[in-house]
Amino acid sequence: MPIDATTRYCAVYGHPIKHSASPAMQNAGIAALGLNWRYLACEVHPEFLSSAIAGAKAMKFVGLNLTVPHKLLALEMCDVLDESAKIFGAVNTIRFEAKTRSSKWLPIAQVPPDKIFEVRSHGFNTDADAISQSIHEDLKMKIRGARILLLGAGGAGRVAALKFAGEGASALFLINRTQTRADKLAEEIRERFPKLLVKSNYPRADVDLVVNATSLGLKADDTSPLDGTDFSLEKTHAVYDMIYRPAETPLLAAAKKAGCRTANGLGMLLYQGAKALEIWTGKPAPIEIMRRALEQNVYEK
Repeated sequence: MPIDATTRYCAVYGHPIKHSASPAMQNAGIAALGLNWRYLACEVHPEFLSSAIAGAKAMKFVGLNLTVPHKLLALEMCDVLDESAKIFGAVNTIRFEAKTRSSKWLPIAQVPPDKIFEVRSHGFNTDADAISQSIHEDLKMKIRGARILLLGAGGAGRVAALKFAGEGASALFLINRTQTRADKLAEEIRERFPKLLVKSNYPRADVDLVVNATSLGLKADDTSPLDGTDFSLEKTHAVYDMIYRPAETPLLAAAKKAGCRTANGLGMLLYQGAKALEIWTGKPAPIEIMRRALEQNVYEK
């Protein structure tokens, strides 16, 4: 549909954002659903995140997605939090909602713009289920019983760690550039899951899976998120990198060379984005159309 005066908007905020394939995926899904919407990508520095969320709220956007480094920051910026955001302590999806005359809150997309007088931001987390589903499908492995080395304890890493713990991983080894953050997350997981082995250092024995939840690999000159002197890729069976552009990061290339099964974060992006679209629209997301749009955007460019 052509953009006109009734077009509604949603967006992804990140810093950096130019690598994002979310607009290709979401606009394909939006078009398949026959909606007069557009999905934008906006470069937003963390210093201005609160103002940017408030701006989208004032302009009656349908919703937002949040990527690095905003997921933890946004937790304190939403008017209300879904249980998913409370459990995982991070927000990657915001739905704006309008208050009706009967004091009921509805997704803003269900209310004509000229009938919207009061708006709130509702924060969700759709990353947790997405990472689990992607690992299951793309690496053909289950989390239950697995020994996992997780690189990164920021927003995405925190969500992944808590999801792995909740799904019954047998051991978690958390590595972060700032040691105190890894220690703090490890302690939180021990309190929630006292039977789980959790360490904030590299394992000495083999693991089943290595997961990169850092942003290292986005830039061509990035160093590896894995310290090869402390852990060899020959000591794991599989490597999952949440980065999807480039499609093969140096970590994944090294993992392939070491004989590991590998997968990038395209599946995670697909499933978290599809769930976000469902949260905004109340309709099932056209998964396969969104998948094709993603693959074309990432692999055919």
